Amino acid sequence: MNNTDVIKRGYWIFDLDGTLTIPAHDFQAMKRELGFPLDCDILGHLASLPPEQERVKRLQLDQIEDEIARRAQLAHGADDLLKTLSEQGVAMGILTRNSRDNALITLGAIGLLDYFDHACVLGREESLPKPDPQGIHHLLKHWGTTPDNAVMVGDYLYDLLTAKAAGVAAVHIDTSGDFEWPEHTDLGVTSLSCLRPRYGQPAV
Repeated sequence: MNNTDVIKRGYWIFDLDGTLTIPAHDFQAMKRELGFPLDCDILGHLASLPPEQERVKRLQLDQIEDEIARRAQLAHGADDLLKTLSEQGVAMGILTRNSRDNALITLGAIGLLDYFDHACVLGREESLPKPDPQGIHHLLKHWGTTPDNAVMVGDYLYDLLTAKAAGVAAVHIDTSGDFEWPEHTDLGVTSLSCLRPRYGQPAV
């Protein structure tokens, strides 16, 4: 699979936090605030709790994420990339481990909300959380397309594993340039602006 094949696909699925936004989540601090083990996966640990405790902790998590969402900052190159994709008629969706409401607040805060049909913004209530591929399958079915026409863009291993499990191309955005998981990555870029020249646009 070459870079041109990846970038020219007509259906793009984005992770949100750390991909379209500047990373702002301190997950260790979040776990301490929630009273969770520091080595746990937050959503996995939530699912393991008794129902009443899970409800209380889920509300607490929603409040933490809501505060982060309202302070979200746009990642470099995100607006220009989405504008270019939109002009090319590319379908775009969001797949996040946050709630859909939180995702919509975040998109509003960074000025990208108009690029996405709300039905194509999937949170943890709409599909099993990444790295389960259910969310990608849902979007592909909604769009009436197949995995070989789609790409998933994200900043973390779960995004890449989700892409691979669903059979779509995996683009890793890593501002450090380390690209820690090359075996799960079809294309690695240090900025979203690096993707725009493929569509005939000048780099930012």
